[in-house]
Amino acid sequence: MLIDVHNHVMPAEALDLFRTDPGYGVTLDGDRWTGVHHVPFTIAASFRDPAAKIAEMDAKDIGSAVVSPPPPLFFYEVSSAMGVRLCEAANEGMAKFCGVHPDRLRWLANLPMQDPPRAVAVYRAALALGCVGAAIGTSIAGRRLDEPVFEEFWAAAEQAGRPVLVHPAFNEPNAALEPYYFQNVIGNPLETTVMVERMICAGVFSVHPELRLLVMHGGGYLPYQAGRLAHACEVRPEIPVPASDVWQAFGQLYFDTITHDTAALRYLAQRVGADHVLLGTDLPFDMALAQPAAALAEAFEGPERDAIGSANAARLFGLEGMRGA
Repeated sequence: MLIDVHNHVMPAEALDLFRTDPGYGVTLDGDRWTGVHHVPFTIAASFRDPAAKIAEMDAKDIGSAVVSPPPPLFFYEVSSAMGVRLCEAANEGMAKFCGVHPDRLRWLANLPMQDPPRAVAVYRAALALGCVGAAIGTSIAGRRLDEPVFEEFWAAAEQAGRPVLVHPAFNEPNAALEPYYFQNVIGNPLETTVMVERMICAGVFSVHPELRLLVMHGGGYLPYQAGRLAHACEVRPEIPVPASDVWQAFGQLYFDTITHDTAALRYLAQRVGADHVLLGTDLPFDMALAQPAAALAEAFEGPERDAIGSANAARLFGLEGMRGA
């Protein structure tokens, strides 16, 4: 069975907060979400109900999942106090959600990244509750993760020794991406690429050599275009790091399998190493990998398939003993 490391939960505690506090700007009409951070969508039962989550996993041969808050739960633009309130509700809710099936579910903490010192405090509290890492966005209310203000967080994340999942969110406005859902289709992979390459050029990975990031959607365009960045490091004075930093960063990066293309997935494993690729689905959103077992079987066989399907996740997140590990 498989282990899914990109699987989303919107716990009842967070949804109840949106219903009672209009300051977040979210309208919930039954299970219909309308408001900021996402086009309107229906909150599927598997977002909020552990039984529905397990049923969905069973239907897709997923033994265990590391669940995380989706970007609609980040809310980095609100005040620090509102951010903390939401993150505490989400984290308590995810701990309860996963506690219903502790042999199959683990969770990543939601953090108020608009206030890095408080994000560190909330992360430490979430670790005490049992989270196996954190989930954050690629940008924080217009600020980028390589900026010095986030150094305190990266130091704490490295010290915690748990992976940080970085999900594309809050893409820069681009009129060319407005039609055809391109803010997601093109913008999300671009956002991941920009985030990682900025962190490389700012030296975040070299300063924190034990930091581990899990990046989404096959790493965006990074695996295909890293050579261009390495070349620029050698010829452009604007970049203060050597080309070797580009390749060294790959040792600290892990990539999910969401490419929706067998050839691209095979190339990803070849480029970054099969030991750095982990199954992800993005369930239960409509952009999810619909048939994860079939996608893996088509792209890989034998030990490589087993590593990507479950063993890498078990090692990275410490999931030994869980179903599929």
